Amino acid sequence: GDGGFVFAMEKRGYVKAGPWTPEAVVENPEAVRQLHREFLRAGSDVMQAFTFYASEDKLVNRGNKAGEKIGVAAINREAAKIAKEVAAEGGALTLGGLSQCPSYLTGLGEAKVKAEFRKQVNVFVAEGLDFLLCEYFEHVEEMEWAIQVCKETDKAVCANMCIGPEGDMHGITAAECAIRMARAGADVVGVNCHFDPFISLQAVKKMKAGLDAAGLK
Repeated sequence: GDGGFVFAMEKRGYVKAGPWTPEAVVENPEAVRQLHREFLRAGSDVMQAFTFYASEDKLVNRGNKAGEKIGVAAINREAAKIAKEVAAEGGALTLGGLSQCPSYLTGLGEAKVKAEFRKQVNVFVAEGLDFLLCEYFEHVEEMEWAIQVCKETDKAVCANMCIGPEGDMHGITAAECAIRMARAGADVVGVNCHFDPFISLQAVKKMKAGLDAAGLK
């Protein structure tokens, strides 16, 4: 996932800890290209465009100037182009990813949050990425909004929440999160980040049980 990519880029000096935003796709594209190639050579079947925290509100959040200096469209477009370029070197698929955004956490509402997601998704579609991913969401409501925006396209949509067996930050159970994600239109649901593989598997087990009980697959 993009979390591993962003940490690797930070350790190499191309991402600033704190904002964790991906303007390196414009400022240092060869560094991004190189890491993609390392993933490809390691056996990755998918090149995930480096778009973690690349919503416009995040790119201008807390003094970040990337949104003003470069722009949300340029960052997401260059990320997509680099992913496609490297994917073509090894027959890999490509995807564009959304992650949680400040507009949700500050309570700006569904229309504003969806507008932020739509700015990215429009670029992913225009650049011809193969499918879409919503990942690193702590609140299932925001996840639903992200999925719904993705489903405005004809792309397959995967969705991963960063939750454990206890559910999301509002106390929605892992099972209910999975059900709501599936009903919002996600083709694949799961978890990523925050917890180790063993805890994550416990969460996935509860999610699967919830989907089975609801008759969803």
